[in-house]
Amino acid sequence: MNGSLITRERLADAAGAVVAGAIVVLVALADGRDTPVDLALITVGSLALAAHRAAPRAVLALTTACLLAEVVHAGTSTIMALPVVGAVHTASRRGHRGTAAATAAVFLGGYVAAGSASASVAREALLLAGWFLCAVVTGLADSNWQAYLRQTEQRALEAERTREEAALRRAGEERLRIARELHDSLTHSISIVKLQAGVAVHLARKRGEEIPPALLAIQEASGEAMRELRTTLEVLRTDEPTGSLALLVERAQAAGLAVELTVTGRERPLAATVERAMYRIVQEALTNAARHAGPAKSAVHLAYGEGELTILVEDDGAADPAVPPAPGIGLTGMRERVTALGGTLDAGPREEGGFAVRARLPLGETG
Repeated sequence: MNGSLITRERLADAAGAVVAGAIVVLVALADGRDTPVDLALITVGSLALAAHRAAPRAVLALTTACLLAEVVHAGTSTIMALPVVGAVHTASRRGHRGTAAATAAVFLGGYVAAGSASASVAREALLLAGWFLCAVVTGLADSNWQAYLRQTEQRALEAERTREEAALRRAGEERLRIARELHDSLTHSISIVKLQAGVAVHLARKRGEEIPPALLAIQEASGEAMRELRTTLEVLRTDEPTGSLALLVERAQAAGLAVELTVTGRERPLAATVERAMYRIVQEALTNAARHAGPAKSAVHLAYGEGELTILVEDDGAADPAVPPAPGIGLTGMRERVTALGGTLDAGPREEGGFAVRARLPLGETG
């Protein structure tokens, strides 16, 4: 339960206690019960109701004792039972029905004993018995209603969690199905293209013939397509980073890309969703640099802030500031990942030349 809700409940309890006390005090003054003892007993017994959530039985005992003492001191009056009825109701609602009923019986006995053996006192006692019975029953009904609401809320949460788990399971099964389809169809076809291109290049070199540039381009493109397909299949099968960021940079360097990694701020574990997005953003940015930047230098910079992680990947390639980039699948995917986490993404040519990708991700709880 949050603090604002607790505060509102306490204010409502205090307001209810003040209203009940004010009603009883006004009636008491009208009846001539204006001595300090009368007012003190009524005030203490009524205002005690403000603490019924924290100590329902203690409030019941104190309220009953004060108002019963007032009846014994100044005579019977049905209005003096009002705070006691409230205390009986709240105690019954908190599950203390036996205690509430016994206390009501004690008050009724004291009320009858304090009054004269007259028909009016008997009628008043019968009326109060009905009040107390209603207080016990409504307290029980309220308790059952609250329990029903809690169970309903719990069932709704459980159903929502089950739906989410089912959706995740279906999404995982669909990813695996797509991965199998891609593996069985595209992988085989690309492998054949790569193999045939490689055989043709080998035979041409063996014969001492000049290798056609188109054939070399086919061999290189098929190899790159195979690597990208394997990466895609890994993503579909696990949707987790395929390694650390440092390892990703090392692989890029081994592939011939001049890239440096720098980290500033207090480095710390990230939430799984943030770490996954960081990895994929850097991976896609380096892939684009390798494809389009030419013989350029790239830099990856991570800046850990108090509540935000800034990812900057830039190169000094041939990108022209006057020509905006076409929104391809890679940039669209990066933007969707960042937006899903509540972050921002800026990607485009730099004024001094080259291309830059800057993403800001809010840091969630580690997990």
